[in-house]
Amino acid sequence: MSDRVTLTIDQGVADVRLVRADKMNALDEAMFEALIGVGTRLKTERGVRAVVISGEGRAFCAGLDMGNFQRTADAGRETRPEGRLMTRHHGIANRPQYAAWVWREVPVPVIAAVHGVAFGGGFQVMLGSDIRYAAPDTRFSVMEVKWGLVPDMAGTILMRSLVRDDVIRELTYTGRIFEAPEAERLGLVTRIAPDPRAAALETAREIAGKNPDAIRAAKRMFNALPLATDADGLMAESREQTALGGSPNQVEAVMAQLQKRAANFKDP
Repeated sequence: MSDRVTLTIDQGVADVRLVRADKMNALDEAMFEALIGVGTRLKTERGVRAVVISGEGRAFCAGLDMGNFQRTADAGRETRPEGRLMTRHHGIANRPQYAAWVWREVPVPVIAAVHGVAFGGGFQVMLGSDIRYAAPDTRFSVMEVKWGLVPDMAGTILMRSLVRDDVIRELTYTGRIFEAPEAERLGLVTRIAPDPRAAALETAREIAGKNPDAIRAAKRMFNALPLATDADGLMAESREQTALGGSPNQVEAVMAQLQKRAANFKDP
């Protein structure tokens, strides 16, 4: 997968890079496989406390490779994709969806560092992260309608907790291109940064220095919130806090604060 996505891990931070720079990191079959492979590995990789995902070259990800659209057009209705898309290869998701959804299943925070463009499928991969930093001139689009399609890489599910329903509909129906300042106002971008990858790595290192049990617990709670009742949400807080209180890493967090030193946490 190193010709599509690379992974390096240093001091608890996993640095994931899309490296198909000559194609603006467009999503072909090999890129889907690589994203899923790296994401799946990070779900169980011991010692990882935060993840940064970014793209080399001129863009984060320009969306689906043009060759895929051409093959669809050439095939017409003779080879309809019902079987391929309707089959759940990865839990609740099909294979393309999982390239974006897998980052929600990674148990530690994932930060997307976005520049150039994040169009279509690339936009949806970005949405799978917990936090999104973007360069000031980054351009975005829910671009599928340009090709007569709908977003189908978990984008509708991921957007619904970020922006208003009417905003999702407008972006999807028009496929218009919008830039980072608007994306930040809408809630699709967390922060605009001159160097989003450097900012993401800095945040990741800060997270890596916190109690990893607490960070994982917080991600579990936030992942469950969109469909949780108030009672479910309150109970989740109590359940996670009960498990954390008095645990070795929580005690170490307190002692490090009292002794004014760096904490020495044990990985889950």
